[in-house]
Amino acid sequence: MQSDSKKRIEQLLEKGAVIPNAESVLVGDEVDLDRIAGSGVVIYGGCKILGKQTLIMPGAKLGYEGPVTVEDCQIGPNVELKGGFFRRSAFLEKANVGSGAQVRDGCVLEEEANGAHAVGLKQTILFPFVTLGSLINLCDCFMAGGTSRRNHSEVGSSYIHFNYTPNQDKATPSLIGDVPGGVMLNQAPIFLGGQGGLVGPARIAYGTVIGAGVVHRQDVLEGGRLVLGDEPIEREMGFSPGLYWQVTKPVINNTNYIANLIALRHWYLEVRSLFFKGNDMSPLLYQGVIEKLDMAIKERIERFKALSQKMPESAEKYRALMKGRASEPLLKQKKELHEQWPEIEGIFERSLEDPDDPSTREPFLEQVTRRISQNGPEYVAAIQGLDEVWSNMGTTWLQGIVDRINKEALRAMPSFRSE
Repeated sequence: MQSDSKKRIEQLLEKGAVIPNAESVLVGDEVDLDRIAGSGVVIYGGCKILGKQTLIMPGAKLGYEGPVTVEDCQIGPNVELKGGFFRRSAFLEKANVGSGAQVRDGCVLEEEANGAHAVGLKQTILFPFVTLGSLINLCDCFMAGGTSRRNHSEVGSSYIHFNYTPNQDKATPSLIGDVPGGVMLNQAPIFLGGQGGLVGPARIAYGTVIGAGVVHRQDVLEGGRLVLGDEPIEREMGFSPGLYWQVTKPVINNTNYIANLIALRHWYLEVRSLFFKGNDMSPLLYQGVIEKLDMAIKERIERFKALSQKMPESAEKYRALMKGRASEPLLKQKKELHEQWPEIEGIFERSLEDPDDPSTREPFLEQVTRRISQNGPEYVAAIQGLDEVWSNMGTTWLQGIVDRINKEALRAMPSFRSE
């Protein structure tokens, strides 16, 4: 294995890659060397490059602060992964992560998204400029906001997204920002203060500031709010495993989260695909991101389905505990979630193939294509160069996808409409 790796490293060196201490680097036999650029690529000592789907584009630097293991990742131009473990995730231009990172399946870090040391991510999507401090666990999240590296959404150090419940489910994704507004790269930043946490599933509006040290449990649906703590809660209460006292929030937020991911997938298929044409490797990076979005959507649907399957047991335990005082609306919600799940899942699946209203989509795409022909395929500049009318049209198109999915899901579960 070592001798084969040595030969492969020699081939990379011949292509122009810089590999100091090459004898300490491992390149797996399954790695396709045609998917690793030569010019500008730097692989420091102790790194392991694994996986037949791995892509490393020009200017990427791996392992400057400590050894890096990469497995089936797509690494865009000028990305820096400075130390840690990275698997089945995609990194767009100039994204960077510090040492001690663990970035696992289903993550996408868009342009200049970045994290300091000891950042843990899984099934997480970060839009351009989003910045994570150190010692952070932010799994099962989407985060956007900000307009540049100077004006960006940020998560303070020692922050955690709580994504696993005492009832052992992970139908807990949090939407920090949203897709329809976030893709326009013109929204107010969001700040999540250090030494704090967010209990998923939650929705946080643009312009929100959650103070340091706060563990936040509620949605913030109105932008521009300073949150310094939740309302007081009881310090101790009874706990019955498998019993859900309310299901409105997880149902509404999971539906909305999946709807946003589907809208993002359509954004990539219709809009971002226009920007991945610079060289032979760019389409491979694009394919990698689409794969991660599909993974993210599949993960969220599976977790939501698992929650729906727990509803009969939860209803039975609830009736037994309440002894005739059970809330009929709550029981009806649980019944609908369980029985209507096939219809809800069908709504998600059908929406993957439906890019929605052409009356807003087509003019917007024409405008984006025009800007590319005039100014070149630089994504951030092209999108931020759209005037307000066109940005609003793009947002309207994507919001239409989100709203339609939410509306159809609630039509299948009418007991949730009045909540």
